[in-house]
Amino acid sequence: MSDKLQFRLFAHSWVSDWNHGNAHFLRGLARELVRMGNGVRCYEELGAWSVRNLVQEGKAGATEIEDFRNTYHELDVRFYQRGDKLAAWLDEELRDADIVLLHEWNEPEVVNAVLERKERYRFQTLFHDTHHRAYTRPSEILRFRLDRFDGVLAFGETLRRIYVDGFGIARCWAFHEAADASVFRPLDLPKQNDVVWIGNWGDEERTRELMEFLVEPAHALAEQGHRTVVHGVRYPDEALGKLKRAGIEYRGYLPNLSAPEVYSESRLALHVPRRQYSNGLSGIPTIRVFEALACGTPLVCAPWTDEEQLFHSGLDYVVAENGEAMLEELRFLLRDGSARAQLAENGRQSILARHTCRHRAEQLMEICREIRE
Repeated sequence: MSDKLQFRLFAHSWVSDWNHGNAHFLRGLARELVRMGNGVRCYEELGAWSVRNLVQEGKAGATEIEDFRNTYHELDVRFYQRGDKLAAWLDEELRDADIVLLHEWNEPEVVNAVLERKERYRFQTLFHDTHHRAYTRPSEILRFRLDRFDGVLAFGETLRRIYVDGFGIARCWAFHEAADASVFRPLDLPKQNDVVWIGNWGDEERTRELMEFLVEPAHALAEQGHRTVVHGVRYPDEALGKLKRAGIEYRGYLPNLSAPEVYSESRLALHVPRRQYSNGLSGIPTIRVFEALACGTPLVCAPWTDEEQLFHSGLDYVVAENGEAMLEELRFLLRDGSARAQLAENGRQSILARHTCRHRAEQLMEICREIRE
């Protein structure tokens, strides 16, 4: 059996990261698979909603697309359309595949059509889940023929247990996200901001937490002359009003490939997890944690528990248990440059040691060898 494999990777979008954080990790993972000598094709549906919204961002959207193509020039991204021609297209693209990885943001129609071709073309399939739907809306996940997959990649142990105990999936691996360390790295830039938060307001999944851990502490800091900036999309007018009244500068959509610059211009970064990742799916860090630490930015977090001991809490990042503690941590770190520097170095070294896209590509190759034996 050859050590090199033909991968076919299906995702909602590779080109666009607009409200699509999954693109961050998937791009880096795919490129590392290419660099390891594998054949890799990346697929997305033509006219995906993330791309449509990205185009509406005007210049920032155009910058994202151009930067993506320049940065990830190794990736072979191909587009498809659902409809009468999908079957013939899948036959052509999958006939020489070894491993087909299907991310959970694909349409069930496409995923199940791929699964129908497994026996004909003798490839193995992996379902990749990086969301909370299996916990919050399991019926949506059950639209996929999970029983026909050769295994599931779940981005945390608590999610893996849901697939094993709740869905009866025998082969399921904890497969965490990670930072593309070739992109997310410290840049030597003057500090323009005291505190930065990069994230989307979303669907009331963390409004209370954002008020307690971001808006209220930032308001207190603004009264002392400190600048807090926020980047993201899907902010309703009410949220924008709250930011403005708190003295927070809202800067809108930020292309993810521009995030290292913003992190490097900021003294501190915040992490405010969605509610699902601090209760039922506690222990799963989302992609922004990996990326901020990879950029060497000191990170202060709203409560979450690193149950899998991916990092060293208190050394790689700081957790504030409530809004008052958050304000105190921010004040302390803004005063103490040496503490910021130590926190930043610890976090970055943990990323480089265990949590880069190269580490995950190597893990994926081991999983593929296991399912192909």
